Amino acid sequence: MRDFLAIDFETANGARDSACAIGLARVSDGKIVHEECHLIRPPTPDFWFTHIHGITWPDVAASPDFAEVWQEVEPLFFGAEFIAAHNAPFDQGVLNACCRTYSVQAPKNEYLCTVRLAREQWDVRPTKLPDVCNFLGIKLNHHHADSDARACAQIVIAAQQDGWRFGQVRR
Repeated sequence: MRDFLAIDFETANGARDSACAIGLARVSDGKIVHEECHLIRPPTPDFWFTHIHGITWPDVAASPDFAEVWQEVEPLFFGAEFIAAHNAPFDQGVLNACCRTYSVQAPKNEYLCTVRLAREQWDVRPTKLPDVCNFLGIKLNHHHADSDARACAQIVIAAQQDGWRFGQVRR
């Protein structure tokens, strides 16, 4: 089984660099070995998505910005054979936009989309994160970055246990 990192971002608004939370779950040998979650102060106080994730500007106003959080979380990306995310193009876009905004080097890891994985491995539809978690019996507190990242990691672990290997699903 491969080592990988599962990530999830929550964003404040429609700007890709408006990350207000990141959840990360590092997996080694089929087990979650490390988890982190950080609130992030986005570049502006404009919050449109509080109704989804419950995070407000006052919750993050005193939090570190992405550059500061990146210093803490970047080591988790080292040695990860891939980055898993549910709807990976979204999370990859947020990570890349934040890295550009804060002038830090984006990781070069390949991405795995667990939406595609769930469709191709088990023919799960619909493939929203709660649907896939329900199918697999994974506990989820949806739109909480730590829970979403953990669930994403558990989806990949379940697929690995069912014989899936990285590279079988188009990213």
